[in-house]
Amino acid sequence: MEQLGPGDPQHIGAYRLQARLGAGGMGQVYLARSARGRTVAVKLVRRELAEQAEFRDRFRKEVAAARRVGGAWTAPVLDADTEAEVPWLATGYVAGPSLQSVVASHHGPLPERSVRILGAGLAHALKDIHAAGLIHRDLKPSNVLLTIDGPRVIDFGIARALETTAEAALTRTGAVVGSPGFMAPEQVRGDRVTPAADVFCLGSVLTYAATGALPFGTAGSGVHALMYRIAQEPPNLADVPENLQDLIGACLAKNPEDRPTLDRLLTLTGADDTVSDGKALDPWLPGGLVAQLGRHAVRLLDREDPENSPAAEATPAEPAASAQAPGTPAAEPGTPSTAATPATPPAPAPASAEAPAPAPESTPAPPDPGTPGTPPPGGVNHLPTVVVGTTPPPRLR
Repeated sequence: MEQLGPGDPQHIGAYRLQARLGAGGMGQVYLARSARGRTVAVKLVRRELAEQAEFRDRFRKEVAAARRVGGAWTAPVLDADTEAEVPWLATGYVAGPSLQSVVASHHGPLPERSVRILGAGLAHALKDIHAAGLIHRDLKPSNVLLTIDGPRVIDFGIARALETTAEAALTRTGAVVGSPGFMAPEQVRGDRVTPAADVFCLGSVLTYAATGALPFGTAGSGVHALMYRIAQEPPNLADVPENLQDLIGACLAKNPEDRPTLDRLLTLTGADDTVSDGKALDPWLPGGLVAQLGRHAVRLLDREDPENSPAAEATPAEPAASAQAPGTPAAEPGTPSTAATPATPPAPAPASAEAPAPAPESTPAPPDPGTPGTPPPGGVNHLPTVVVGTTPPPRLR
């Protein structure tokens, strides 16, 4: 969370901005409050996206669909203006860190019981998302927030608007969109995506939560090498607790039809005994994380209104309509969209001499190419959501 800068608007719609929460492929995300005092997260779309008719049309449809998502396991869509010069979307604010930051920076892998409850909550969230006619398509640790009550899923459905725009801008055959470490084989191959793709991504997320590593390794040896492993090679679950291996392994089946349904996943995770009505029935996070959540809540309550602060008095507020949406954001746990260089699919054993992928800003050195199941120094490099122009890896026989 960062203070507002001179170029940030003071208001978006009826919401008074408080701070910057982060940036992603779609734009800047702000902490804000409504006139009645509700804390929300407001996503302001990048101006260059807003100028594209394909994006606006898809964004309008996805926001309408996202409003239909019910349940307590997601951040609800509260308000939006899809027709504004710079469109925006307001969702309920989730007072908790992302799974990515918890595992990579604050705590490390979660205990087995926490991973099971995480899986139960995410299965409930995906059921609600799918019931609204949406597929998340980009479930990853940075899109999973941890609260005292349980996990919460964000950015559901909206990723499709960005995907549609990226695909429309490409003329290359076989363009695929997603976060490489958390894509399903059918996404990698450019095949039709069904709700089963979210189940595969859930398996990758649970592997990361339990081990701090990805089941198919990192992109240190190249994005295409990682995509090949996802499409062709078995996951490395050696470091996953034995009692979780069958659950996670089932989610990571190459064939979508072989993956468990979400109802089956709720049974496998023991959801009936651990979660209900959007809450874990008993404390589900380690004590250190619970204390961190408490400190975060105190800081949030102590925040002063920027309009009444000395800095705000020195800097006149700009109307939201004239605010410049951020350009390409820095790499962080969002979903910035970049185009990768086309390449021929690698051989089954990719060479480690290939150039490593850029590390996140918080990581002092690029990740080690490594092997599946081995986290690089400084945590897993999740990579942003990317558009990859490539001939998809060969199909399974």
